[in-house]
Amino acid sequence: MAWTALFHAIYYKRRVKPWYKKKGVNPKGDRYVHVDGDPKHWELSECIKQYFGANNPPERKNLEFLIGLRNKIEHRLVPELDAGLYGECQAALLNLEDLLTSEFGLRYALAEQLAVSLQFTRLIPSEKKKAAKELAKGAAKGVKEYVEKFRGGLPSSTLNSIKYSFNVFLVPKVANKKDLADASVEFVKIDEASKEELERLEKLNILIREKHIPIANLDLHKPTQAVAKIRADLPFKFNVSLHTAAWHYFKVRPKTGAPKPDATDGKYCVYDTAHNDYLYTEAWIAKLVKELSDAQAFKTITGMPGVPK
Repeated sequence: MAWTALFHAIYYKRRVKPWYKKKGVNPKGDRYVHVDGDPKHWELSECIKQYFGANNPPERKNLEFLIGLRNKIEHRLVPELDAGLYGECQAALLNLEDLLTSEFGLRYALAEQLAVSLQFTRLIPSEKKKAAKELAKGAAKGVKEYVEKFRGGLPSSTLNSIKYSFNVFLVPKVANKKDLADASVEFVKIDEASKEELERLEKLNILIREKHIPIANLDLHKPTQAVAKIRADLPFKFNVSLHTAAWHYFKVRPKTGAPKPDATDGKYCVYDTAHNDYLYTEAWIAKLVKELSDAQAFKTITGMPGVPK
C-alpha cells in the first residue's frame, strides 16, 4: 500500500494520471475506467511497469518478488518463513525511503518515525528450526517453492545487491558515552563505501557481507559432465584442459587454493562446499558453446587453435 501510494504521488507530481483507460472509447468522451464513481488507479504491478519501463534494477525485482509472495500467501499465516524473507522485506523499506526522499526531498524522510525492529532472542533453538522445517513441508510448501524459484532466476548481481535483499550481521556496538539522539544501529552501504572504509570495518569485524548464490532450480554439472555437453555441440575437439583455460579467461571462479573459493560468478559456476569442488550451470555450457563455435574466438579464449572433429 505504501509503495502504491508513493508511485501515485510521483505520477501526480509529474502530471500523469495513474488511471486505467477504457478501450475503444471516443477520445472526446470519458476515457477512464471508474469504480464507484472514482477513476480506477493503477495497482502496484502496473505502477512498476510504467515507472521502470524496460529497465530491471534490483529494486524492481525486489517489488516483483514481494507482489508474487503476497499473491502466493494471500491470507495464510506462515511465520515459519519469516526469518528467510527478512532481507527482501528490509530492502523494500529502505528502497521506499530512498525513492521518497529523492522524489520529494529529505523533509519527507521516515527515519525519525521508523527504527530497526527489535528481536527477542539472540539464538534460534534447534527444536524451533526443526519445527519450522516441518511446517514448511506442509502449508508453506508452495510459498517456499515460489521463493526458491524466483531467487534462482535472478542474476548474481541482483541477488547480491542490497537493493534487492538487505542481509546483515549485527555486531554489538559499545561506547563509554552516547548521546540520546545517536542511533544504536548504523547501516553502512557496502556498495558505496570507499576501499579504505571497507578495510577499516573489516579489521574491526563490524561489517560482514553474506553472499547468496542463485542455485535453486538450476541444473549443475561436474567439470567432466560440462565438458561432455559442450564437446557434443562444438565443431572442434574439446577437453578438460581447454575447459580450464575457458574458466580462467572468463574468470567465473577463483584459482585452485584461493583463500575465498566461493567467490564465483553464480550465473555460471557454484562452489560445492561439501565436496570441495566446482559445479557448472546450463548457462555456462550455453555460453561456451556459443563463444567457442567461432575458430578465432576459440583460439583467443583457450589459447589453442580449434581442431575439427
